Amino acid sequence: MSVFSLQPGRVPLLISLPHVGTEIPPEIGERLVPRALASEDTDWHLERLYRPLAERLGASLLVPRYSRYVIDLNRPPDDQPLYPGAAGGTGLVPTRFFTNEPLYRDGAEPDAVEIAARREAYWRPYHEALAAELERLRAEHGHALLFDGHSIRSELPWLFDGMLPALNLGTADGASCAPALTAGLAALLAGQPAFSQVANGRFKGGYITRHHGRPGDGVHAVQLEMCQRCYMDEAIDPREAYDEARAAEVALLIEQLLKEMLAWQP
Repeated sequence: MSVFSLQPGRVPLLISLPHVGTEIPPEIGERLVPRALASEDTDWHLERLYRPLAERLGASLLVPRYSRYVIDLNRPPDDQPLYPGAAGGTGLVPTRFFTNEPLYRDGAEPDAVEIAARREAYWRPYHEALAAELERLRAEHGHALLFDGHSIRSELPWLFDGMLPALNLGTADGASCAPALTAGLAALLAGQPAFSQVANGRFKGGYITRHHGRPGDGVHAVQLEMCQRCYMDEAIDPREAYDEARAAEVALLIEQLLKEMLAWQP
């Protein structure tokens, strides 16, 4: 069975949601601590939020099947840190929760051979599909736009201090897309009063944005790291926490961002 699903679109925009998968293969799950089987560090409900936007705008949508506990699709294949020197963080194959407790039972962590096998089985197909879809869009439209969507709990002391802004736009400090596109998206966020926001702050974009964003080749990539308080109740079981009213409000703003990207011309 495929490790991802791809809905091809008709406009030059691909929405990637690399951390929405929740499945864990039994041979991996039996080595995890019981708590891990709930995949608590998933980007909960983002597909529910983004799929209607993709369908309405005609954008492509790429969605993984498996949990980030199996493989983190937004990490580099050589597992080099995205933010050298930063406290906390998880790797290509995570071994700790976002709260810093171990994911695996004692002595059951994956070794280098298993990590390489997971990279080939789960990571590589997703990135090959992502690259191929971007190339299709670039060939058909003259340029391609990549929107990498993420969500995270508002407070995670192991990973960052204090509470994050609600919306965190990342363009690798402007390297992953044209300066005018970064400026337009940042201005749109700064001009609305409903959600706190920052551009290229704590989250500047992960591997997907940094690697696949190649403005010189006509591929422009941005990441949006959204706090889960924007569309769900962080105080309850995340599987049941989707808030229709909150989600409707932030979806309107995200749709504006996507339309801003589509209206931009290189």
